Amino acid sequence: MYSGGYLGKRMEDVTGIVKNSLQYFVIDSNDALEFKLVRSSADIDDEETSFKPDMSHQVYGDSEQIFGYSGLRIKLYYSACRLTTYLAHTFAEKVDPEKFEGVEPDEVIKPIAERIPPGYLTNLNDFTAALQKDASFKPFGEMKRRFKLDVDGEEKTYEVYLCDISATGFLEYHERIQTFILWYIDAASYIDVDDDKWRFFLMYEKYVVNGSPQYAFMGYTTVYEYYAYPANIRPRISQMLVLPPFQRLGLGGEMLNIIYDNYKDNIKVLDITVEDPSDNFARLRDFVDSKNCLKLESFQSKKLLQGFSEAMVEEAKKRLKLNKRQVRRVYEILRLHATDRSDKEAYRQYRLDIKNRLNVQYKKEDRDMEKLKKVLRPEEFAATMTVTSKDQRLESLERQYTELEEHYLHVLERLASADLS
Repeated sequence: MYSGGYLGKRMEDVTGIVKNSLQYFVIDSNDALEFKLVRSSADIDDEETSFKPDMSHQVYGDSEQIFGYSGLRIKLYYSACRLTTYLAHTFAEKVDPEKFEGVEPDEVIKPIAERIPPGYLTNLNDFTAALQKDASFKPFGEMKRRFKLDVDGEEKTYEVYLCDISATGFLEYHERIQTFILWYIDAASYIDVDDDKWRFFLMYEKYVVNGSPQYAFMGYTTVYEYYAYPANIRPRISQMLVLPPFQRLGLGGEMLNIIYDNYKDNIKVLDITVEDPSDNFARLRDFVDSKNCLKLESFQSKKLLQGFSEAMVEEAKKRLKLNKRQVRRVYEILRLHATDRSDKEAYRQYRLDIKNRLNVQYKKEDRDMEKLKKVLRPEEFAATMTVTSKDQRLESLERQYTELEEHYLHVLERLASADLS
């Protein structure tokens, strides 16, 4: 007979084996996903044309894990021009529920299929045949700019088009475009494109196949034209995405400048705002706006060192359609550029200027508490006391300032290597 202790140990061993075996069937969904923008059938088997998502929690849950497979590959391919979609998956091994107490493998295709337009292809031969239709694709809307860049010694041509929902066939095309945001923009949500105030800036690489031009989709930006009293508009940039194969080429900056150029001469446009910018977009915007403001009279070094002025606000708003908050931010970046940080007094004056601006929130807090003190009984006022202590304020201000300066220095580093002509 086995003793109870030995039998318990054996059960622990079996449980451990089961757990280890189950872990074998857990895979990171970011690793499993494989995207392609396919220009020709040769791209399908070319590993170098594949790219990965930045995130997958909006489809596969917060853990970004898929259970039930080993060697899982999820293939989400798009034809480069029309964005005809192919979705399939392969795996080396799949969990057998009978061997693991009825535990079923996770759904792999369904979570994606529910978020992409119907009509996607699941047969690779059908997808390969559909690539031929890309030859007849023409971008929707009006071309706003064509420019060329040298990429690894090869000159490439890019075009940006402005489109709205009135273009025939665009709504269906946009349904395929917006599927990319699930993987690259956190807290992304599909927009209501039935609203005619949406504007779409679409970027393509123009290339030639057998003497005919073709247009590979690279990225896009959505802008909503809000009404502003009495008869004006206030465009708000909502989503900007440049797909991974085309990143780090300066294309985001080009796109942003094209949007600015589209609106800057429109007298009805008050200013251009941004909806909940990500850290990456904030860095891009600060770089582009600082580069543009360097050319303005009110942002020259001598005037920057004299402090923030209404002249800066007026000139940046008139020439570039920047709002006051962003103008102040650009001023702080460029004043840091103009400040000799080896000059202790000049550097102290700069830090003091920024911290005074950051301290406004605490001054408002003090004013609010004074108002409450006048209308509440002492015991009621004591119950609502939320004033931050002096030490806490100083610590918070120093932390905020340090984070801002670090960000500003990164922007200035990029400016130093940029063509400022």
